[in-house]
Amino acid sequence: MATHGLPAWPYTRTEPDALPEAERLLLDAARAWAAACRRGDPPRPALRRLLATEGAQAAAAPLDDLLRALAAAHPLTLGCPLCPRLVGEEPPLLLAAALAQRGRKREALAFLLHRLPNPQGYAAMAAALALGCAFRAAGMRFADPWEAPRG
Repeated sequence: MATHGLPAWPYTRTEPDALPEAERLLLDAARAWAAACRRGDPPRPALRRLLATEGAQAAAAPLDDLLRALAAAHPLTLGCPLCPRLVGEEPPLLLAAALAQRGRKREALAFLLHRLPNPQGYAAMAAALALGCAFRAAGMRFADPWEAPRG
């Protein structure tokens, strides 16, 4: 499967406050995960506390699994909780989560295989699908990423 030729990432120069609700929660959770890792704290409890504010605590485990898989392949750049713009891997992470939740599995898998070796990419895809299901069960649906604001 080709992993090149993906269009420009949606949300690349978007301010976090301009994100839809589900995307903003995912971004905040990913940033909380990164902050906990930088402090040497276990990241999953930080995720669970933040996600519980919207009833999406079931998303903590799959998000942790997805972020760990991405971080194991190469350094993962996630902003601090107060960063005014999306940085590094944040736009592609939002894209992969939205594609997986919306049933566009081939595109989500292409993103993951672009960043991960084959077996790890497929395992990360399982985490992305579980993440999308957990957000949906909490009543949160990601927007169509190709119609997302671009900054």
